[in-house]
Amino acid sequence: RYVNGHAKKHYEDAQIPMTNHKKTEKQEKVQHTVCMDCSSYSTYCYRCDDFVVNDTKLGLVQKVREHLQNLENSAFTSERHRKRKLLENSSLNSKLLKVNGSTTALCATGLRNLGNTCFMNAILQSLSNIQQFCCYFKELPAVELRNGKTAGRRTYHTRSQGDNNVSLVEEFRKTLCALWQGSQTAFSPESLFYVVWKIMPNFRGYQQQDAHEFMRYLLDHLHLELQGGFNGVSRSVILQENPSLSASNKCCINGASTVVTAIFGGVLQNEVNCLICGTESRKFDPFLDLSLDIPSQFRNKRTKNQENGPMCTLRDCLRSFTDLEELDETELYMCHKCKKKQKSTKKFWIQKLPKVLCLHLKRFHWTAYLRNKVDTYVEFPLRGLDMKCYLLEPENSGPESCLYDLAAVVVHHGSGVGSGHYTAYAAHEGRWFHFNDSTVTLTDEETVVKAKAYILFYVERQAKSGSDKL
Repeated sequence: RYVNGHAKKHYEDAQIPMTNHKKTEKQEKVQHTVCMDCSSYSTYCYRCDDFVVNDTKLGLVQKVREHLQNLENSAFTSERHRKRKLLENSSLNSKLLKVNGSTTALCATGLRNLGNTCFMNAILQSLSNIQQFCCYFKELPAVELRNGKTAGRRTYHTRSQGDNNVSLVEEFRKTLCALWQGSQTAFSPESLFYVVWKIMPNFRGYQQQDAHEFMRYLLDHLHLELQGGFNGVSRSVILQENPSLSASNKCCINGASTVVTAIFGGVLQNEVNCLICGTESRKFDPFLDLSLDIPSQFRNKRTKNQENGPMCTLRDCLRSFTDLEELDETELYMCHKCKKKQKSTKKFWIQKLPKVLCLHLKRFHWTAYLRNKVDTYVEFPLRGLDMKCYLLEPENSGPESCLYDLAAVVVHHGSGVGSGHYTAYAAHEGRWFHFNDSTVTLTDEETVVKAKAYILFYVERQAKSGSDKL
């Protein structure tokens, strides 16, 4: 439809003769060129630039789908599948690796790029490797969108059932279930992408998007949908079945708590002091991630061979975020005692740490005319990130409760937010993998720590496993 452009070429060729003939407005409206995916049976219209949400009066779209299903079950297709299986088995040998002297298969599954959807793939692969979060969705009951004609056959998204039946939670669950199944072929997340188009208009089309922005929208919408209940089971019942998630969860964003806030939710204390009268104002803000500035003194581009100058570390970024700062003229604080805007200072404390600490490095900055990228390398630890010194009440925390180990890293390659490419590194059962859309490769820790991180996912350490600290 988009990547190879074969069907699009047919559409463009079909438009040429139409311009040479006069057509009535009614005739013009019915000239829609569509194409159908032979695997998922989803139908796309080029003129509308959207997926087809209904069928013709004669049910032609459904007839084509049934014809394709019959072909798939034919002897010809069975033979083709047999040959494909042989090819997959031969390629499996190239995906074997040695672990502790024994040979094992590379079980990671890639995600197909649907047209500049690497931003989505990198986030999905990262979240799939956060075990507690991923397992929660995989254990949810399934919701099958089927009608009578297709019952018992392979399911596909039908648009005729209306927008009310699309479920982000369900498609997110299906995508997570498809990963780490040992499949040698990449999974196509197009059903999830369709739902994203429906409920997140910002991500419609095939332009490159910001991975961090997508992650926030995804988590927010999962949170909202889970609050409304799922598959007839109320949200509260689902959380009761996971007491470890709900017991210690005090962070609620936009209503009741869900697995999203239970895993990613933390609380900041925003402390503002008036410099004129000394009045102190405190406010508690829930967060799902922390966006950290790269300090200005480190923003000069460093070449690989350049050793001069200080190295920027994640600790520098965290310190810059939490340090006391004086607000500039555009951010004057409205002092309730002085009854007017006054010069003031601001400081952040972390009142409650989340189970998974998501840190977003602000690599994109607006100038007068364009958005520039800060390409500075930021050094980050793989193990033992100590957050105790940023806590509001560190004395109430245990020795291990403030230590975090890295689970995943999202990297942006290129110069601009609207261009470039996203990949992700993630740890799974003690091994590090590099996820580059449909390609998944085993990698090592030395390669991971050299990455210019954009989003870092740190998981709270559960047991003592060393004393490495940032």
